[in-house]
Amino acid sequence: MALYAIGDLHLHFGSELKARGQRTDRLWRNHEERFRKNCAALIGPDDTLLLAGDHSWGKNDAECAPDFRYIEELPGHKVLLRGNHDMFWDAKKTEALNRRFEGRLFFLQNNFYPFGRTALVGTKGFCFEGPFWLDRRGRLAGWDEEAKERADRLVEREAERLRQSFEAAREAGFHRYIMFLHYPPTSILERDSVFTRMAEEYGAGQVIYAHCHGESRFHDSILGEKNGVRYSLVSGDYLNWTPQKITD
Repeated sequence: MALYAIGDLHLHFGSELKARGQRTDRLWRNHEERFRKNCAALIGPDDTLLLAGDHSWGKNDAECAPDFRYIEELPGHKVLLRGNHDMFWDAKKTEALNRRFEGRLFFLQNNFYPFGRTALVGTKGFCFEGPFWLDRRGRLAGWDEEAKERADRLVEREAERLRQSFEAAREAGFHRYIMFLHYPPTSILERDSVFTRMAEEYGAGQVIYAHCHGESRFHDSILGEKNGVRYSLVSGDYLNWTPQKITD
């Protein structure tokens, strides 16, 4: 029984393709079929695959339906985390989605997923992504204060949702956690954040995140071990569409 993770599938079987780069970028060409084959080669029926957000470009049930069918047909148990482009899902719909897809898909938000003796906890997360202004030497000179204030409010909201996830797992008797975010745990301005501090507070062994696309963004946040927590980026193009094994 192994746990794998990957994010940012950006499926569009039933919706108009919005990410124009997916038409031309070599890494994104036919990525759905390459990902399907990689899953078939790696993931067994008793394994778990966590998809770390941005599952579908679909805006409604009709547009998302073929994307959900694709995900359901992947091997293993599937756990879905909410991403910033998942317009079909807001926090109020999580329980309804879990009832609708019971036994087929699990939606991780304000709850937890048991993986052996470990609880998988998570939320979409958020971090300030700009706009930034640089000086002539490329050094940070300032940023949009209004956008930063909005980002801080979203971070606070997502941190509270993550805490609910941790507390639900702890109340159920779990003491080991793997923490999932869609957004990276820190912005390029930060060395730590409420998310990294919460991971340390609850003793999470790993923090897994996605969202960072393109080689220039792959090092926007923490990679490797920091303060006893291992951080991993699992966006699909970073992994070349091969799910990363998180633990056995």
